[in-house]
Amino acid sequence: MSVSLHKSQAGNATRQTGNLTKMTQNQADNVTHLPDRTRQNYHDIEVLARLDVDELNSKFSHLTPQEVLELSIKKLFAGQIAMVSSFGAESVVLLHMISKFDPYIPVIFIDTGKLFPETIAYRNQLIEQLGLMNVQTVKPALADLEAQDNDGTLWQRDVDGCCNIRKVLPFDKALKPFVAEISGRKKFHNEVRADLGFFQKNGQRMKVNPLINWSAKELADYIIAHELPRHPLVAQGFASIGCAPCTSPVKEGEDPRAGRWRGEEKTECGIHFVDGKPQPINN
Repeated sequence: MSVSLHKSQAGNATRQTGNLTKMTQNQADNVTHLPDRTRQNYHDIEVLARLDVDELNSKFSHLTPQEVLELSIKKLFAGQIAMVSSFGAESVVLLHMISKFDPYIPVIFIDTGKLFPETIAYRNQLIEQLGLMNVQTVKPALADLEAQDNDGTLWQRDVDGCCNIRKVLPFDKALKPFVAEISGRKKFHNEVRADLGFFQKNGQRMKVNPLINWSAKELADYIIAHELPRHPLVAQGFASIGCAPCTSPVKEGEDPRAGRWRGEEKTECGIHFVDGKPQPINN
């Protein structure tokens, strides 16, 4: 796996992945609205494993996406949280919110080697326009590609295997230094995501879904209100954008992710799975 910063970031990113800065006493004291048993060191994996996700989701269900981000970035997981972004059809909303809180928050972008050229150009545009200072582009390990996909056609015969070496393995390695990740998933995308809440345990890591309750209209309204650029493929009917060989435009009335792996019994790439299974709110 290789990791690189966009050239405009290299001289300025002073907060690197793996920064294990501990929550200050002031930050810990500020988490006064949480249950007593969760006013602890949130950077301790064993403590995180004991957090009651149902309790978090119930207590903070009224929060806005911005408030969920503030709670997660500044209090619950301060210094050990990263955002994961595909720089896809709706990514600009969460990236814009993140840029307003802290442009140095690590943003993990997986370049599978099979992305649309438009996605790479869009990533570069948003880095510049939003002032994102710590976008880390992660690529598959060369050894994995040579061993399992030396001709680049694995997606034609084993779509899950292709996702695994090009996205899941690099993703898991890139997220290891963090105890929490920020995800852009929404309930309206498909039935797999319909029961998700703001907080979700994903193995030993906490997944934060600030936009989980937002509709397509709310996303569109936010983009218009803040005059944000859309991914160029959106205008061509792409509602969800992944790798070029496995992404197609959606038809009227289809789920936004219907164009992903069309014709396959597959709705997720695997980065939201644990032990090969999509994760519900509790696990």
